[in-house]
Amino acid sequence: MSAALVLPRYVIPAEPVYRMTVAQYHAAIRAGVFGEGDPIELLEGLLVQKMSKNRPHVVALAELLQQINVFLPSGWFTQTQDPITLEDGEPEPDLAVVRGSARDYREGHPRPADVGLVVEVSDPTLDRDRGIKLRSYARAGLPAYWIVNLVDRCVEVYTAPDAAASTPTYRTRTTWGPGGVVELAFGGASYGHIRVDDVLP
Repeated sequence: MSAALVLPRYVIPAEPVYRMTVAQYHAAIRAGVFGEGDPIELLEGLLVQKMSKNRPHVVALAELLQQINVFLPSGWFTQTQDPITLEDGEPEPDLAVVRGSARDYREGHPRPADVGLVVEVSDPTLDRDRGIKLRSYARAGLPAYWIVNLVDRCVEVYTAPDAAASTPTYRTRTTWGPGGVVELAFGGASYGHIRVDDVLP
């Protein structure tokens, strides 16, 4: 018996692939094709398998959630590993700061205008988070994107999305390492500062 072919995790096949719309994705969920617990998310119209979470990832996300909630102003809430609906996909960022309250989204997930900040905690997913995830968030115009980079032990802060670029990206990237302090800012206001050392496991 020949060994199974194992493709690199972050390489999209060169052959034509079928891209699914968000409406088709929702219809497949309603039809039971995909369950709520299935480890997939829709990125740029492609179904992408989510990575399992290791302990450093779990710890970093818990610490970050605690730190952000200290400064979170009234009228915003945090959601973790839940979908946000974009025109071309439905990513599930590790953390998102969302306008209003969870009850406001009983009929649908938050959309770009509802989101002040998205965060991915990256270890094996670093290439994906700097690639297809960054493009997706920039294309949607999400104003601030953080990568808690566990590989290089730093926090990468991306702002000023450029959705019109040939490859959507953020115009500004700032990296803060151990000893650094990251400003929690969204919606045109600053709400506090978070020490990188308090987030890294």
